[in-house]
Amino acid sequence: LSKAVRLFCRCLACMCVVIYQDAGRETCLYPLPEPQDLFQASQMKFEDFERDLRKLKKDINACLGETEKVCKVSSEENLQPFKEKMEDFLTQAKTELETQEKQLADTQKIFLELSVSFSVKPKAGEKEVSPNTFFSVWHEFSSDFKEHWKKQNKLLLQERVKKAEESFKQARQKATYNVTTKNATGIVRHILFFFFFPTFLLFLTREDDAV
Repeated sequence: LSKAVRLFCRCLACMCVVIYQDAGRETCLYPLPEPQDLFQASQMKFEDFERDLRKLKKDINACLGETEKVCKVSSEENLQPFKEKMEDFLTQAKTELETQEKQLADTQKIFLELSVSFSVKPKAGEKEVSPNTFFSVWHEFSSDFKEHWKKQNKLLLQERVKKAEESFKQARQKATYNVTTKNATGIVRHILFFFFFPTFLLFLTREDDAV
């Protein structure tokens, strides 16, 4: 292993002991985004979302135009409930479209601020840092991190099992020692009874004769 990899493994081992208290247990969760999620994020393009929203806006406008045509050629008694239903539908569609456009703009702004905070530079030919440029690095890091994370957790699990076995062994030895001591005490008690009980009976007999 290279010095960088050894240092990385050492840092990870310290993190597992100090920060991730559940490391080596079944309850322990991987602390980083999954590599597969980061890979999927790296495949996204803001341009694709913008294009989809433009198409959706175009479809809504086309639907609005067709609705207005139908309303113009329809008699008053035949307008409802078509007109009311379509107006509600188009109003809701426009509201949701505006929400999606705002969320996309906010997300893109936050993403660019994030890339600046991590000092990520655009690749050649890019005007701005793309999700592929940013998340590809994190995908590689998370993949390596998870591989060593599994190995470190396995080592910690083995250590916990070894400690548990040693504790069980010590407890069993202590229990055996206590039982042996108790038996020895019982034997001593019987020996004392065997030797001193006749003397005690003789003493009682003499007391009775004196009376």
